[in-house]
Amino acid sequence: MAGAWWEPVRAYCERTGPEAWAEPLNALSNAAFLVAAAAILRRSRAGPRDPTVEGLGWLVGVIGLGSALFHTLAVRWSMLADVIPIAVFVHAYVFLAMRRLLGLTLGAALALTLAFAAAAAGLEPALSGLAGRPLGPPTNGSIDYAPAALALLGVGGVLRRAGAGTARRRAGTALLGLGGLFLVSLAVRTLDAALCPVLPAGTHWLWHLINAAVLYGLARVALEHGRAPVGRA
Repeated sequence: MAGAWWEPVRAYCERTGPEAWAEPLNALSNAAFLVAAAAILRRSRAGPRDPTVEGLGWLVGVIGLGSALFHTLAVRWSMLADVIPIAVFVHAYVFLAMRRLLGLTLGAALALTLAFAAAAAGLEPALSGLAGRPLGPPTNGSIDYAPAALALLGVGGVLRRAGAGTARRRAGTALLGLGGLFLVSLAVRTLDAALCPVLPAGTHWLWHLINAAVLYGLARVALEHGRAPVGRA
């Protein structure tokens, strides 16, 4: 059973064998996350320190390191180092958006975050059941990130409904733009295998570059647009 953790994983076009350096573009492009992490930390410390956004910055750095580890070793245990930090960031940001941007109480923000987690976990099985076949493989697993895109666009839309010129409306506009950019990154992630015959290096490395920009943008929105309500629980 322990040997299964070291089973090779070939998930992306660029990898043609089990060698450690078989995905150079996919591995090196994770440097974009480290650049984004450094930029987030620098911004969060430029004015009054924001420990929450600093935490997001460190988490973005962990995402880059975990993803680089997976695209270098490409074994089952290193895949967890890739996906777990991403999942932590997604759910942490959903909670932060509920609390800081929408101004919900602690209980309401937690309840909605848990509801999001449950819906996200059930989306792919539900869609696969309706389609009569698993949707994960044809989408390269991108279907797992669809809930994050929907949450971004949904929260952005709610914030946009606030009065013109308000900080919430500006935050909503930013989130909608980042949601659109995230959809672009999902598209290049999904097309990686399909474009393999004409692009041997694939397109997954673009997913890293675009997502680094998205994560930086999300942290900047959290930093610039309001703080959690004081005295509410």
